[in-house]
Amino acid sequence: MSDETLNAEPDEGQPLAMPDRHAVLPDHSLDQLFRGARTFYSWEDRDVSDTTLHALYELLQYAPTSANQSPARFLFLKGDSQEKLRPHLIEANIEKTLTAPVTVVVAWDWNFNDKIPELFPHNPGAKDWFASDDARFENGFRNSSLQGAYLIMAARALGLDCGPMSGFDKDGVDETFFKTDPEMGAWRSNFLCNIGYGSTDTLFPRLPKLAFDAAAKLLK
Repeated sequence: MSDETLNAEPDEGQPLAMPDRHAVLPDHSLDQLFRGARTFYSWEDRDVSDTTLHALYELLQYAPTSANQSPARFLFLKGDSQEKLRPHLIEANIEKTLTAPVTVVVAWDWNFNDKIPELFPHNPGAKDWFASDDARFENGFRNSSLQGAYLIMAARALGLDCGPMSGFDKDGVDETFFKTDPEMGAWRSNFLCNIGYGSTDTLFPRLPKLAFDAAAKLLK
C-alpha cells in the first residue's frame, strides 16, 4: 500500500460509505489478521514509512477502552534510537529487535486520567474514578494491553508483520526513554513490538493452539 493510498481523502462533499458491520470478512482477510499471521523474528531490508506509522495509529485509536480512557502511549523507535534498547534486552531478543525496521515501546501514561474530561466529555467527573494508585495501575495496564493488541491487528491490516515480546528490563527502558523526558516522564513500559515486513527464513512450524474445550466454556 502506497503512502498516497494511506493519505487518501474522500471526495469533497461525499460522505464516507459505511460498511456492513455484520458482514463476515472474506477468508483472505481473516488469514491475514489471524490464521496466516505469525510472530516474526527476522525482517526484510525494507523501510516502514512514517506515513504508515501515522496510519497505523489512526486505525488503532478507534478501538475501545474503558471510559474511553485510552491510556496507551506508543514510542516508535527507528535506527539509532533502537540501539538504546540493547542493554535492556535479553540476549535472545537483541538481533530480532535491532534488525527490525521499527520497534514500538507500547507504554501507558500514569497520568492518563488527566485527559478523561477531554475523552469522556459527557462525564468529566469520571477522572476521579482513577484517582487512586491501585485504580490507575489496574486500568492503565489493562487498557494499554488492549491497545497494544489493537496495534498488532492494525499493523497486520496494513500489510505489516509483528513480533511482540516481553524479555526486556522494563525499568531500564523507562529510565532510558521516559523518566527524564519532559513530555514522557509519566509513561511506563508495557511490552515491545517489532514491526516491519517479516522474513520467513527463520520461521518454524506453527506451535499448537488450545482447542475450544480446553480454553473456553459456554454456559447457558
